[in-house]
Amino acid sequence: MSHRPRFLLVAGAWVAAVTGALVAVPLVLRDRLPEPLATHWGLSGEPNGAMSFWTALLTQVGTWALIAAVASFSLLRRDAVLHRARRRAAGALLGGGGGFVAALQGMTLAANLDRPGWHAAGRLDWQVLLAVGAAVAGGALGWLAASPGPDEPYAREPVEQPRMRLRPGQRVVWMSSASNPGAVALGVAGLVGALVLALSSLTVGVGGLRFTAGSLAVIGVIGLAVSTVRVRVSDQGVVISFGPFRWPSRKLALRSIQSARAEERHPLQVGGWGLRGLPGSATIMVRGGECLVVRYPSGGELGITVDDAAHGAALLNALIAERSDAA
Repeated sequence: MSHRPRFLLVAGAWVAAVTGALVAVPLVLRDRLPEPLATHWGLSGEPNGAMSFWTALLTQVGTWALIAAVASFSLLRRDAVLHRARRRAAGALLGGGGGFVAALQGMTLAANLDRPGWHAAGRLDWQVLLAVGAAVAGGALGWLAASPGPDEPYAREPVEQPRMRLRPGQRVVWMSSASNPGAVALGVAGLVGALVLALSSLTVGVGGLRFTAGSLAVIGVIGLAVSTVRVRVSDQGVVISFGPFRWPSRKLALRSIQSARAEERHPLQVGGWGLRGLPGSATIMVRGGECLVVRYPSGGELGITVDDAAHGAALLNALIAERSDAA
């Protein structure tokens, strides 16, 4: 059996196994569950919302079906399984999504088990972290499980390396950036929510507010950190900065770069958003589209999603050539 049908068989078996567990476990425990079930908990940890047994079951299975459909969409192309980045993205999504949904269902059933009614369901506070942990662990295992096998490069048309003409002694600087409005909105919403809850915790005696505020603050900071990337090209090299405060940053010296070019790259092609790939073959993916791709003498590449990448590549190639001539 070739790698493609084997990978699809394993992925299909995982989807079927998770679906079977999501359906079978509640049915086995149905006689020990109240009707309706507690399905929502407030910031205090007490249940404050309920659904009928079948509505809750269909919601959980439907959520898993949506996750599986998104993962399958990334593998629509017949040769997609042959690219390690796409396999890893699909594997991480299936593993993490399955772990998250299963953990949520498990906590819901445990909180409702043998209770006289949904108002008497157990509290959920720190237990929510178990769902997050299951998602992270499942995603990591899915990523690792999808790693073995072929990794065929994407077919790309030969690209002529652009080069800008510089007058003797001329110093030129090129700067550009790209941002992801969704990540910006997530970061701002997280920080605003954290501030509101932190202030509320000073006057309202509700348990869990400070913990939730801290969680939202972490989400906000991470969202803003990955929302924007800025690139500066000069005779000092390439400086890549992240976030609205341009921190953290990374500098690439001219001597460590062989050439540069502009290229179209998209999240599904490289495995998602953020820093994708491995050292030597990575992409800083803030938004799909135009990228500045720098190539190292070792053959490795780093792509950065920024606007006007062609002019940045042309200047960088001119500076590299000027340095070589001087040497």
